[in-house]
Amino acid sequence: MTTVIKMENIRKIYDNGFLANDNINFSLNSGEIHAIAGENGAGKSTLMKLLYGVETPTSGKIYVRDKEVKINSPSESMKLGIGMVFQHFMLVDELTVLENIFLGMEKAKFNILQKEEMRTTLIELCDKFNMHVDFDTKCGDLSVSQKQKVEILKVLAKNATVLIFDEPTAVLTAPESDELFTQLKLLREAGHTIVLITHKLNEIKALCDRVTVLRKGKYVGTYDVKDVTIDEISRLMVGFDVTLTPTKKEHVTQDEVLLELKDVSFLDGGDAAKKVSFNIKLGEIVCLTGVEGSGQEKVVAAVMGNNHKFEGDVIFNGIKINNRSIAERRKLGISYIPADRMGEGANLKTSILENISAHNISKAPVKHLGFFNTRKLYKNSRVLQADYRIATTDMKEPINLLSGGNIQKVVTARELETNPILLVAEHPTRGVDVGTMELIFQKMNDLRELGNSILLVSTDWNEMIALADRIIIFYDGEITAIIDDPHTIDEYELGYYMLGVKKMEGLS
Repeated sequence: MTTVIKMENIRKIYDNGFLANDNINFSLNSGEIHAIAGENGAGKSTLMKLLYGVETPTSGKIYVRDKEVKINSPSESMKLGIGMVFQHFMLVDELTVLENIFLGMEKAKFNILQKEEMRTTLIELCDKFNMHVDFDTKCGDLSVSQKQKVEILKVLAKNATVLIFDEPTAVLTAPESDELFTQLKLLREAGHTIVLITHKLNEIKALCDRVTVLRKGKYVGTYDVKDVTIDEISRLMVGFDVTLTPTKKEHVTQDEVLLELKDVSFLDGGDAAKKVSFNIKLGEIVCLTGVEGSGQEKVVAAVMGNNHKFEGDVIFNGIKINNRSIAERRKLGISYIPADRMGEGANLKTSILENISAHNISKAPVKHLGFFNTRKLYKNSRVLQADYRIATTDMKEPINLLSGGNIQKVVTARELETNPILLVAEHPTRGVDVGTMELIFQKMNDLRELGNSILLVSTDWNEMIALADRIIIFYDGEITAIIDDPHTIDEYELGYYMLGVKKMEGLS
């Protein structure tokens, strides 16, 4: 089999001295689907950013089709036939699908845009790889899975033969993931080579030919997927055995209602006529799920005080909190892990210490004679660092030097260690490795065992099964199903409710 990409002794050292890749070797065979797996901070994304030209290696060599190359930008990478589909889409919402795909490479004659020629090219691509989407729709109006198709078509339209995917199923339902898998297999059959960065080990087994495992910036090995089990891959990634379905202790949810939404309707986005009502009892984990934009995000905003544009009542612990500020809600015992860990969850301009200690800075135990007791703050932060396995040697270094998964650990540690009466957690394990996932599952179940409650927002089936006592499914701004026992439903039936294909009887 022909080797299309070879990376030899790749080292990447950042300006602060952090060693992200330590003499890594990686090869990619033509026509394969090759997974890159590893815990957060293992160097997976860094290695692929070096291949795509987003960053440059400190040392080492890259060969494309047996020729040594220097890749200093994504445009140079694309000229070599290498494209990348990022987890966070890079589309212009105000432009149509056609305009986004050909942005920067429009076909024109005598300064006249050749739209029909571009449309013909796009039709051929869509038919070849079964990726059909309305060319004239603005990208801002597309679903998440449709936006992903546009990103893939953008890369294919630039004649990429090597495609790198970063966590491509992170926001997809089970049926949408299956559709993507079908499309990736069609690409492989057509001779394309695919790299898959993923934490979902079942996807590696279902889809990939080989897997390369990295740990702490070092190369562990490359394996034929057929020769290794899921448990063996997870052990290679983190260095110890992982249990992703922790056994819940015998637990009886209390009858007392902690949080209640009564006939809540939102005044923006055309959902004013749709009323949402549900409650969460003490000691209960309730999961809200649905495709992105189905209404669960608005519910969270109403509970946390980020959105006051609604009618109806939000009642917490017997108190109506509609007009309470975010700070007041936190004082009542509500903590929040936001979906956007970079934008909302962390202040990227400050240190890890300042981020993880944010809720403790104003508390008396860490003050002395009117001054902050930074020594005690630092000591407390080191305890949390060890407990949550945050990959850093210095809690005083800038948080933006951490990987996304390690930033998620910082946010989770900060919010859970306040011992909240209600934890609101949006996608708490999205993009984290299996070891971190197990840790977060256990911490959240421990909180539940104390009699506290969790409002979970998730689209991850494993996360729901590991945590939720009930699942509430949203579609188009309203509840389509309430699942009182998550073990009575599979991920495909869940996906049909999320996509609006099914609706439970008896719901208004």
